[in-house]
Amino acid sequence: MTLISMLIALIIERLAVRTKAWQWVSYVRPYLQISKQGPLAALQRDRFGIVVWWLLPSLLVALVLFSLDFWLVTLLVNTLVLLLCMGCWHYRQLYKQYLNAAERQDQEAAYLVMVQISQQAGLVSDELSHGQRLVWLNFKYYAGVLFWFALLGAFGAIAYAMLRQLAEPVTYQEPQEAAVPADEPAHSPQETASDAASDDDLTQQRVQGFAVDLSHWADWIPVRLFGLGFALVGHFTKASAALVAYLVDSSTPAEIVLSDIAKAAEPLPDELRNCSSEVCSLVQLSKRNILFFLALVAVLTLSGLLS
Repeated sequence: MTLISMLIALIIERLAVRTKAWQWVSYVRPYLQISKQGPLAALQRDRFGIVVWWLLPSLLVALVLFSLDFWLVTLLVNTLVLLLCMGCWHYRQLYKQYLNAAERQDQEAAYLVMVQISQQAGLVSDELSHGQRLVWLNFKYYAGVLFWFALLGAFGAIAYAMLRQLAEPVTYQEPQEAAVPADEPAHSPQETASDAASDDDLTQQRVQGFAVDLSHWADWIPVRLFGLGFALVGHFTKASAALVAYLVDSSTPAEIVLSDIAKAAEPLPDELRNCSSEVCSLVQLSKRNILFFLALVAVLTLSGLLS
């Protein structure tokens, strides 16, 4: 069932036209909006309550699947969850803009598109090349979701996708209007709006910081597993050496670990750094790695280790 859901979701995701309704961020933003008041807001302010708040959507889906307990419903829900959690049409469109700019040799436009991708995804490290940034996004929107889905089903996919979106600055960029009570005599409208904006900023910082910190550990095992995949589908000797160097390292950011392994698996001349050739080569490497993971899931399914 796990492998079937993955294959169906990947085929549909690649062939079908994706709209905002099929983007996970379109559902995270309303969840953030309704969490500004009531019990959900209280959970966000609590040290342990924020964990419950983060897991609430995945717990609800898991409860529905457990209550219905019918294979066809499970297949449909799992496929739907993967379609929502995997991929990002917005980043794919920006990537196409980058390729178009590179094809017409407009280096400034290509650079600006990559800057936009980096800012919206929260990739601020200067160590990453353009190709390495796209390798990381491919991992976050495909490989990471597939790993946690294979391990924990729909619950794992939703929980991981929630962390991913909460950690990205683009999630909070949609304009939101603060509701001002009509019968509030103590403060002027300007003061009330300022206080509400300040509270929203603090909540955003708390939630985003929580997601970034927890994502480091949520990515620790899958990054190394997919690093092994890079070694098997790329230059094995160099990639495996890079993987061994990071094998027990818990301090280096996951994006640096994965990017260094990918760079070792697809060695390119330094003069091609940030060129379209490097970008396309590393993107193709990531796609081959996804096929490796699907083959691994198939083997585990046939051996009975996965249902």
